[in-house]
Amino acid sequence: MFTDSHCHLTFPELVADWPAIQLAMAQAKVDRALCICTTLEEFPSVHSLALANPNIWASAGVHPDNEGVMEPSVQELVRLGSLPKVIAIGETGLDYYRLGERRIADMEWQRERFRRHIQAARLLQKPLVIHTRNASGDTLEILREQGETGGPGCAGGVFHCFTEDLIVAKAALDLGFYISFSGIVTFKSAQAIRDVAAMVPMDRLLIETDSPYLAPSPYRGKTNNPSLVPYVAKTLAALKSCDVETIAHISSSNFDVLFRPSAS
Repeated sequence: MFTDSHCHLTFPELVADWPAIQLAMAQAKVDRALCICTTLEEFPSVHSLALANPNIWASAGVHPDNEGVMEPSVQELVRLGSLPKVIAIGETGLDYYRLGERRIADMEWQRERFRRHIQAARLLQKPLVIHTRNASGDTLEILREQGETGGPGCAGGVFHCFTEDLIVAKAALDLGFYISFSGIVTFKSAQAIRDVAAMVPMDRLLIETDSPYLAPSPYRGKTNNPSLVPYVAKTLAALKSCDVETIAHISSSNFDVLFRPSAS
């Protein structure tokens, strides 16, 4: 019934507990999940997990925060993105949260990495999984620069774990992107995110855990896993004045439209 559109099942916090997580997912009626890649070094384990489990899919990409790792070329991303059960490019994007003593101008390496992901996604015609933190202006600008305006030939994709404001959400929607909400939407302090969720059209809505992080209330602070994504759906159902089954059905249908898992 439920689909977790973004999780990190090969991270150390979860990989050893995979059998128990599978059982918990089945009990919670979480039928499917997209396991997200964050480095090229990690990709073989992400891809192997997807190949070994009929209800798991994979992405290929390098997270903007990761430094000192193998740098992706467009050609390598296209190669990995062409493999069976790889249905997305990313997680990619921009993150200026941990600049330290650096300036935004010093982050051109991150912007160039993002451009390569966009170019690969367009060549593959597979969606982007976008991470943006303290960098929404540049994220949107680079998407437009690379032709991601929602028209023919665009890769499209999703702004995952959305934490920006209504203005950014509307801009992302205008570019043809979906918006995904994580356990943050259940936090008492996250009214601004709930306001965005209330605005996002149902046909552009996805749900996720971003596990092992951001466990929803009442599990906040604990290790997250895909079996907890129904709590995200429950909050969205209250915001949309519908039942949780409706959110489960619509978000799963949106996942199918965006990622086309049956074609992988």
